[in-house]
Amino acid sequence: MTFKHYRVIKGHVLVVAATAIWSGNFIVARFLADSTPPVILVVLRSFIAAVFLFPFVIRPILNCIPLIRKHLGYLALTAFLGLTMSNMLIYVAASFSPALNMSLIAIFSPVFTIIFARIFLLEALTFRRAIGLSIAISGVVFLLSNGRISNLKDLTFSIGDVWMLGQAASFALYSILVRVRPTELHPQAFLFSLFVLGTLFLAPWFCWELSGMTLGDFPPKTVWAILYLGIGPSLLAYWFWNESVGIIGPARASLVYYLLPLFSGVEGLFLLGEPVTWVHVVSGIMILAGVIFATWE
Repeated sequence: MTFKHYRVIKGHVLVVAATAIWSGNFIVARFLADSTPPVILVVLRSFIAAVFLFPFVIRPILNCIPLIRKHLGYLALTAFLGLTMSNMLIYVAASFSPALNMSLIAIFSPVFTIIFARIFLLEALTFRRAIGLSIAISGVVFLLSNGRISNLKDLTFSIGDVWMLGQAASFALYSILVRVRPTELHPQAFLFSLFVLGTLFLAPWFCWELSGMTLGDFPPKTVWAILYLGIGPSLLAYWFWNESVGIIGPARASLVYYLLPLFSGVEGLFLLGEPVTWVHVVSGIMILAGVIFATWE
């Protein structure tokens, strides 16, 4: 086996690891939904990630201070959409929706990305993309209607599913902004800046919520879960993802990311006892097929 083959295997291992870690985000969100406020989760997650990343970005940050000041408005908007709002909506939705529902709707984000790219970046909406969008949207409607077409006439949405649709849209806008990231801004300095700004947006609310809590409200299981959120989904997953994209390319990496609901479904079944129904399977197949068809290059 050649060095090139080892690198390809490494790339696939890293992207699977990143996807598995991200899927755990929905499980932990459900686990902490009734015990820890969303703002505290978002702030601690970003703060922990920033602390662990800081030793690796001291020099890039010092070199990029003038650039950070120059692009502060762009960085603030990107952090607000991608870290503050996107993560906040996940933890709000976790109080109402099963982990599998959340992950199924989360992978709907590429559909919003295509739509927003058409609106803001004037990218062409091809026939292939239109067909893929239609299939994926049908899958989401099938999931929200609980698999009964007759329910469409008086369709009511789970509030958690609505929050997750908002999360998918927020992350899509974040993805659009990342596409136009200033090339002169160091990638690690960029990520660290987002963690810091995402934390600052919620700092006043965080202090207010924390003032009504005591150390007894953070048992060991909660502490470990929050550490996982900071080190896992916030830091390692992004690290692994970036490495894998550099090896196998974004198209192949994205195909693995679409396995997110599979990981979340299995984890939710064994760790939380949440059932996987035929509605999840059918809607998942429709969403996956539509997104892959629309984004395949």
